[in-house]
Amino acid sequence: MSALLIRAMRRDEVDWAVDRAAAEGWNPGLRDADAFYAQDPGGFLLGLADGEPAGCISAVRYADGFGFIGFYIVRPELRGRGHGLRLWRAAMDRLQGRVVGLDGVFEQQANYARSGFVFQYSNVRFELPDAARRAEPAGDPAAGPIKLRPPAAADLPALAAYERELFPAAREPFLRAWLTMDGAVALGAFGRAGPAGWGLLRPCREGAKIGPLFADDPALADALFRALCARAAGGPVYLDVPEVNAPGMALARAHGMRRVFGTARMYAGPPPALRLERIFGVTSFELG
Repeated sequence: MSALLIRAMRRDEVDWAVDRAAAEGWNPGLRDADAFYAQDPGGFLLGLADGEPAGCISAVRYADGFGFIGFYIVRPELRGRGHGLRLWRAAMDRLQGRVVGLDGVFEQQANYARSGFVFQYSNVRFELPDAARRAEPAGDPAAGPIKLRPPAAADLPALAAYERELFPAAREPFLRAWLTMDGAVALGAFGRAGPAGWGLLRPCREGAKIGPLFADDPALADALFRALCARAAGGPVYLDVPEVNAPGMALARAHGMRRVFGTARMYAGPPPALRLERIFGVTSFELG
């Protein structure tokens, strides 16, 4: 293996990692880096070869003994030199003793399995072309006592509590930054007992993504999806659906979305018990 210096990224260097993700075709959000960095400033690792960035990986620590791997990229012209393996080992060392999750490309599953990761389910990225989205009805608020509205700052604790059955760990720093990203549109479904779901649309390198899309039932998920699509500025809209959520897959098909990409959700350690039937859209492949 050739020499590689690995250290934590500065905030501005996370932008380099996001640019590399864009070059890989992952279509990151325009403001993702701020929210990612807010959760764990030490969780983004940069590999330097001869003083120049050669690759990156994120190993984000959450509360409750959980971690998540993302941004695992080596520059194409520097692959095959052992840099990726060194980055991988550094990331796993940082998350030692934790249950670790990742959303990996399908062709790398065997490599992740050698580090103890076990496949749980696939996530499917769907695309709604701009022309199809323009033809969608704007979406009315859900019927009955549930109302759709933008979350206020005071709603953050309730939204974080709602997510605790949908994500393996508490992550209020990330959620606070995610909800207040420039250009993002968030909508919560609120009833007398608190949130019954919420979703967020954020601008990306191409079009926009909806993530998360959480809801207590398919009808509410559809209402949130339609309302968020109606607020998109232009271009395609993307949604990443856990394939095990049959109503979520049906929602994507009902809106004429097409499959364009997919990942394998894998865990090293006991897989968390999540209410996957309420996850109609994954928040992010990079942070889970």
